[in-house]
Amino acid sequence: MQRAERLLDLIQGLRRRRRPVTAETLASELDVSVRTVYRDIAALLRQGVPVRGEAGIGYVLDAGFDLPPLMFSPDEIEAVLVGMRWLSERADPTLARAAEDVVAKVAAVLPPHLRPILLDGALFAPAYCKDSAIVDQVDAAAIRAAIRNGRKLDIAYRDEAGAESRRMIWPIGMTFFDRVRVVIAWCELRQAFRHFRTDRIAELTAREERYPARRADLFRRWQKEEQEAASRRAMEQSSLQSEPEAVQ
Repeated sequence: MQRAERLLDLIQGLRRRRRPVTAETLASELDVSVRTVYRDIAALLRQGVPVRGEAGIGYVLDAGFDLPPLMFSPDEIEAVLVGMRWLSERADPTLARAAEDVVAKVAAVLPPHLRPILLDGALFAPAYCKDSAIVDQVDAAAIRAAIRNGRKLDIAYRDEAGAESRRMIWPIGMTFFDRVRVVIAWCELRQAFRHFRTDRIAELTAREERYPARRADLFRRWQKEEQEAASRRAMEQSSLQSEPEAVQ
């Protein structure tokens, strides 16, 4: 790897993180020595790149710094292509249209020799027939707007058995599965995190009221609970597998 390419990769490694990252971690990612990372950090500082931090603690890139829009590698272009093709098949109509717009905008700024990777790319996401497509009764774009803005949603929800209930939820995220979209939210009725399939939301009213917590904090709490639940399931599974040996 040439030094110019390594410096760009170093900037990218810093840019994708919000918290300080150690030189050891960066060295492992770039497959170089820690001493090389220190030298490269010093080189970036001399060129005016706003890197803050120090050896032994970690480094962070100041907010607002960005690279020119043409700095795409072939792998990054293919990542954009596959991601946008996947979304165009599985997202709600508004987000699917936005995915197509992203491809068009990226293609417009790529140099000619890289454009075929995007426009004639050979990487695909499977397409489903219309009969198997997800059908939402509400506008999923409104859910995504509520997530971005931290606002409550008043919904009528039908469970797997068809029973309907009214819920006031605090939407904090959305997961895209192959044929199902799931809203991650705090449910005021259950006083707990719950998951709601978008195709089972019968009615939706976006409230102007913001929920009384930071979305990022709620999301971290949800992640912690999910990790703890996964650990419990793994322990229970391990216990079940070891029971026959204990009986013998």
